[in-house]
Amino acid sequence: MPQWRKIAVYTLILAFLSGIMFAGGCTLVKDLTPKEKQTERSGVADASLPGVGPDTIANIVAQAGPAVVKINTVVRVGGDYQGNPFFDDPFFRQFFGVSPSPQYQSGLGSGFIISKDGYILTNEHVIEGAENITVTVKGDKKAYRAKLIGADSSLDLAVLKIDGKDFPTLPLGDSNRIRVGNWVIAIGSPFGLEDTVTIGVISAKGRPLEIDNRTFENLLQTDASINPGNSGGPLLNLNGEVVGINTAINAQAQGIGFAIPTSTVKEVLDELIQQGKVKRPWLGVQIQAVTPDLAHFLGYDSSEGAVVGGVVPGGPAQRAGIKEGDIITAIDGQKISTPDDLIKTVQKKKIGAELEVQLFRKGKTIKVTVQTTERPAETR
Repeated sequence: MPQWRKIAVYTLILAFLSGIMFAGGCTLVKDLTPKEKQTERSGVADASLPGVGPDTIANIVAQAGPAVVKINTVVRVGGDYQGNPFFDDPFFRQFFGVSPSPQYQSGLGSGFIISKDGYILTNEHVIEGAENITVTVKGDKKAYRAKLIGADSSLDLAVLKIDGKDFPTLPLGDSNRIRVGNWVIAIGSPFGLEDTVTIGVISAKGRPLEIDNRTFENLLQTDASINPGNSGGPLLNLNGEVVGINTAINAQAQGIGFAIPTSTVKEVLDELIQQGKVKRPWLGVQIQAVTPDLAHFLGYDSSEGAVVGGVVPGGPAQRAGIKEGDIITAIDGQKISTPDDLIKTVQKKKIGAELEVQLFRKGKTIKVTVQTTERPAETR
């Protein structure tokens, strides 16, 4: 074979082999590309990420559901003669329309177990005035008789206890880390329908609200459906942790519910369990905002402070010499601009603490020392 033909054949073979290696190299590079980068290029999210997979909510509910309980209560609403001997006579009972026997009303709510030995968190309004409290645990045929361990009306929190061991539990998460727009899950027994699950997002944080003579300052707002019977149930994040206790709904709106954040719960939980109540410091004053009319009447040239509208007889403020008409402008050097400032400042103090209170009185600024005491139950 001529020399030029040999060269041509070798060249063609070399070109053919180079093409195969190039194609194979491209395939090899593609196979070695990380799966995550392929997904990123295609614009499709990794299905294993929290909240993305189709079974994420179902898995959380399956894990958390057994720790959510239904609470049934019995409240006495009639049949109390208040010790009046006339009502022992059937004629008087019939004349005054008084029932000869006590009348009872049943109630319903939710809660969740926080310890394996049977401690349960719920709302105070769920068990308020109840003479009998029973708890139904998922998968348990019997109803447990519950004991009230501690409650606080102002915060609408209560702790119950049932006898037993190795109960399923729910962990308390950090509500401070939850963000507006994060997904949340509510589980409870609305209208007696056990194991009802609703989902939504956090609509807002730090909502102030007044409900049934309770003033809340820091509620979570959610559009997850909350109905009567959901009260006391958990509001969960996508890690299956409790971030709030469902407590109220806005009856005039749809998709507006509220929950007590776990940051509030954690501050008082040990106190509720160990002492049965939350102890708060108290000055013994009734306060109101500085209005233009009050400022003019009292000769005060500012709108800041808290006006003392009344002083409780025998209370800390009276013993310290605080009088009606005084304007509290500072406590321990901290400026008081509104009545809310005063309340929040005092709540941070310890019972028995001595506070330096700065007052405006009849054109003069004076200072008095007030020693806080525990706030009486009847004023809560």
